[in-house]
Amino acid sequence: MISIDGHHLLIEEIVRVARNFEKVKISDSGIENIKNSYVLKNTIIESNKAVYGINTGFGIFANKQIANKESSKLSRNLILSHAVGTGDPFPTEIVRAAMLVRANTLTKGFSGVRIEVVETLVNMLNSNVIPEVPSQGSLGSSGDLAPLSHLALVFTTDEKDLEEDSGYAYYQGQKLSGKEAMKRSGIPRLILGSKEGLAINNGATFSAAIAALSLFDSRSLIDIAEMSLAMSLEAMLGCSSAYDHRIHAARGQLGQMEVADNIRKYIKNSNLINSTDRVQDAYSLRCAPQVQGVARDTLQFIWQIISREINAATDNPLLFNPGIALSGGNFHGEPVGVAMDFLGIVLSEIASISERRVNRMTDENLNAGLPPMLVDHPEAAGLNSGLMMPQYTAASLVLENQTLAHPDSVFSIPTSAEQEDHNANAMNACKHTLQILKNVQHVLSIELYTAARAIDLRLRKYPDGKLGEGTSIIFKMIREVVPYQPGDALWWPEIEKVKQLVFTDKISNALDFIKS
Repeated sequence: MISIDGHHLLIEEIVRVARNFEKVKISDSGIENIKNSYVLKNTIIESNKAVYGINTGFGIFANKQIANKESSKLSRNLILSHAVGTGDPFPTEIVRAAMLVRANTLTKGFSGVRIEVVETLVNMLNSNVIPEVPSQGSLGSSGDLAPLSHLALVFTTDEKDLEEDSGYAYYQGQKLSGKEAMKRSGIPRLILGSKEGLAINNGATFSAAIAALSLFDSRSLIDIAEMSLAMSLEAMLGCSSAYDHRIHAARGQLGQMEVADNIRKYIKNSNLINSTDRVQDAYSLRCAPQVQGVARDTLQFIWQIISREINAATDNPLLFNPGIALSGGNFHGEPVGVAMDFLGIVLSEIASISERRVNRMTDENLNAGLPPMLVDHPEAAGLNSGLMMPQYTAASLVLENQTLAHPDSVFSIPTSAEQEDHNANAMNACKHTLQILKNVQHVLSIELYTAARAIDLRLRKYPDGKLGEGTSIIFKMIREVVPYQPGDALWWPEIEKVKQLVFTDKISNALDFIKS
C-alpha cells in the first residue's frame, strides 16, 4: 500500500497505483498536515480580510470580494465554469496518476482543505472510480484547470445535486454519470467549502502525471535503444574501437560512458564484431554513445524535476503559520513543460539514429554484403520486397517526432484579460512527448526486428559466426517469438510481437546479469 504525506511520493509509486491498482492511504503525518492547514484557513476567514482565492473572485476578478456565506457557491461555480475541456478522454492510467498526485499535493498541508477532500480522492482510487477527463483545453499554467475541474465534477456537488452537472466516470467497467458512479461505489460526494474548489483545480497535476508515467517508460526505452544498437552493430560487422572506454573517459560525459560500457558487455566474445578490414563505421554506429548517452543524462535531470513536482504545493494562495495566505505562482507549469520538451528532444534523437541503422541494414550499398532489403537471397529481390516497408514506417515516425519535438514551452498566449500574460503550454509539451515516446517504441522494435533478420542472413554467410554474450540472448528471445521467414510475409504482426516482448521487460530482465 502506498502511503502519502505530501513529501515522499515516488515516480515508481505513481506507476504502481496508476497501472497496477495498488491501494493508497494517507499517512498519520499527512492527516496532521491537512488538519493544521484547515485550521489556518479558518483563522484567515475569521479575520474578514479580502484574501485571494478564499473570499475573492478568480483571475481577472481577484479584486471582487465575496461574502463568506457564498464560499461554497464560489467553489462550486469555479468547478462548473472551468470544466470546459474537449477532445478524446485521457487514458485511465493518466487520470489515476493525476488523482494520486493531487491527493498528495493537498496532503502537504498548504491548501486549507478538509480531510474529507483528500479521503474522497483516495477512496475513489481504491474503489477504481475513474472520472472521464477530456485531454484538450489546458495551458498548464494556472494549473491544469479544465482537466482537474472535470475530475472534480464527479466527486463534488451542491444543494441541487443535478446529475447532468456531475460529469462522467467509469466504475466496474461501465461509463456512468459521476453521481451514479459515486452512488454505486458508496463514496459520498462533497459540497465544497471556501478555497476547496481552487485547491482541487489549481496546479499542473495532469501534466505532472503524464510526465511521471513518460519518465518511467523512458527509462526502459533507453535500455532497449542500447539493445537494438548492439544488435545492429553485430549485423553490420561493426568496429568495437568506437566503444573503447578510453575514448569516452576522455570526454567525460557520464551517459555516453554508460552507453559504451553497456554495448561492450552486450557484444563481449562476438566474432562478428571487428571481422572486416574497416577502420571505422558510419556515425549511426560509431557515434551512438554520444547521441544516446545524452538521453541518459537528460533523463536523470528531468527525473529530479518531476520528483519534486509530484511532491509540490501548487495551488494559490498557500497558507502558512500563523494564519497567513501568500499569493504566488506555484501553479505555473513551466518546470514540467520545459522538462518534457527536453525529454521529447532526446527521445526523438534516439529514434532518428535508430532509423538510420535500419536504413543501412536494408541498403545493399551500405550493409556489408547482405541482400538488398534483406530478402532471403539476391535472386529473390523484386519478387520479394523484403523489409523495404518497415523502414518507411520508421522514417514516417521519425518525421512525425521531428515536428512534435519542437519545444512547446517557448510558446505562450495570454489569457484572463492579460492577468495571466505568460502561459507555460505544459500540457501540450507533455502530450507531444508522450506521442514521441510511443513512436520511439515502435522504431526501436523495427530496428530489433530488422537486425535479427540481418543476423540470420549474416550467420548463413558466416556459419562459424558467434554473437556476443548479450546480443545472443536478445537474438534468441526474438526468434522464439518470431521465427525467421524466407519470403515476404505480413511483417507488422511480427514487429508488434517484438514490441510486446521488449516493452514487458522480458529481455531487460534476462540481461540484468550481464550489465551488473
